[in-house]
Amino acid sequence: MPRIFSGIQPSGELHIGNLLGAVQNWVNLQQEYDCLYAIVDLHALTGVHEARGDLHQRTRDMAIGLLASGIDPEHATLFVQSHVTEHSELMWLLNAVTPVGELERMTQYKDKAAGLESIPAGLLNYPILMSADILLYRADLVPVGEDQVQHLELARGIARRWNAEYSPTEPFFPEPQPLLTKAKRIRGLDGESKMSKSKGNTIGILDSPEVIWQRLRPSVTDPARVTRKDPGTPEICGLYELHQHFSPPDTVKEVAEKCRTAGWGCLDCKRVLADNMAETLAPIRTKAQELTAAPERVDDLLAKGAAKARAQARATIDRAHELIGLMPPHPAATSTET
Repeated sequence: MPRIFSGIQPSGELHIGNLLGAVQNWVNLQQEYDCLYAIVDLHALTGVHEARGDLHQRTRDMAIGLLASGIDPEHATLFVQSHVTEHSELMWLLNAVTPVGELERMTQYKDKAAGLESIPAGLLNYPILMSADILLYRADLVPVGEDQVQHLELARGIARRWNAEYSPTEPFFPEPQPLLTKAKRIRGLDGESKMSKSKGNTIGILDSPEVIWQRLRPSVTDPARVTRKDPGTPEICGLYELHQHFSPPDTVKEVAEKCRTAGWGCLDCKRVLADNMAETLAPIRTKAQELTAAPERVDDLLAKGAAKARAQARATIDRAHELIGLMPPHPAATSTET
């Protein structure tokens, strides 16, 4: 089967934007492809966190969310990036063929570096680590949204340069192709920006029905509906978009009609959405509670995933060492005997 690699940062608990935008797609892909899914904790180190000490817990929480949402270790390899040290090792090797100028042209780098007095080298080199993540497993496909296409193009260019420099007769690294997914850019509850935990405009997939209602109630709707009697346009309302993901088709039709005719007020619309959202997320919440109560089970699944990933990664690194001309270690240096 074609191989897929994708990663997600350990932001802690998943929110519905993550679920709809990426994770549901991952769940579907694992049935058709050889999928490797990594919780990319090394990437998280390039950001600014209020409390770095909780990275460990946020990583486990992310694993719990992914498993509860349907990622199946029997069909996909789920692991933590830092548990496979070959990611960092290949990143260093790829530095040899990556022009600084291309890194400086990355849109995300320019956006995140703007206004910083001191720019961490990790922020500049972030796309090289991303390329290493993909090339380490010689992935054929990478599910991406529009905001990641530039980084994937860099990975393809790095693979091309490496092959030209070190394996010109028989290219070693395949140039990964984008798997343009149907993943949507989910609008946040503020009605403007993308759903993001940092903006506080999200709903967590593990939120209780009461919390879901509390978050939905003040959310922004169609600006034309100033009063309850004003008709609206559901297509421009972020909540109508969420109905399309969480409500039955008949309810979605009813929501559209009631909005256009002012048959419902926005609060009515929100109440129906809250109920359907809570019902849809209930199985995920139940499974997550079971996993949270058994952290050793989660850690064991991640360890098995890392071992499986490491076997593939080591083979890639050993061949890369050979191609680049590094001196092989003496057998005694790699022996496990004492």
